[in-house]
Amino acid sequence: MNHDFRSRPLSPAEARVLGTLMEKARTVPDSYPLTLNSLQSGCNQKTAREPVMNLGENDISEAIDGLREHSLVIESSGSRVARYEHNFQRAAGVPEQSAVLLGLLMLRGPQTAGELRINADRWYKFLDIASVEAFLEELQDRSEDKGGPLVVKLPRAPGAREQRWAHLLCGPVDLAAGAEAPADEAGLVARVAALEDSVAALRAQLDDLRHQLGVSQPGQP
Repeated sequence: MNHDFRSRPLSPAEARVLGTLMEKARTVPDSYPLTLNSLQSGCNQKTAREPVMNLGENDISEAIDGLREHSLVIESSGSRVARYEHNFQRAAGVPEQSAVLLGLLMLRGPQTAGELRINADRWYKFLDIASVEAFLEELQDRSEDKGGPLVVKLPRAPGAREQRWAHLLCGPVDLAAGAEAPADEAGLVARVAALEDSVAALRAQLDDLRHQLGVSQPGQP
């Protein structure tokens, strides 16, 4: 039976632990399953994480216990040090490609289909953006008997060309908040606009200077 994330959503710490295990299984298979220490380091990475977290050992242990209760994480036997691996694909009842997309959304927050395709490169090589979108739409249209949707397409943010997707493993998403452009994104839009204005002004000055000097533009006789 598939895990129903509506009746028992993940906590942010559980989502981070689960996503980290899913990532490391693919990117560093030689050191997988992970020890508690390596799992903590992966959860608290400063790169490829949104938001950046600072989970303590107790936070990690509690998250593992919660995930184990629902068969999302398994403790490996046969080692002096406890090691942990995820069981997400089987417990959630999703194909490999969908699991990759959900893992990335847990680790990096809402992303566009294009961003997901780029960020998935070390996990799974999607053929094109259309294939990413197809799996996202399948997750969004997931039937009720399988546990309902696992992702949602957010309203377009101000200044953004593409809509972002968010996972629903931690419960419903505030769509109004999702439509707001993050401060850094809004700042980037403003900086790009300012640069475009500066380039246009420089081009006008250059054209005026060429005219005064009687010099034609490159490519013109």
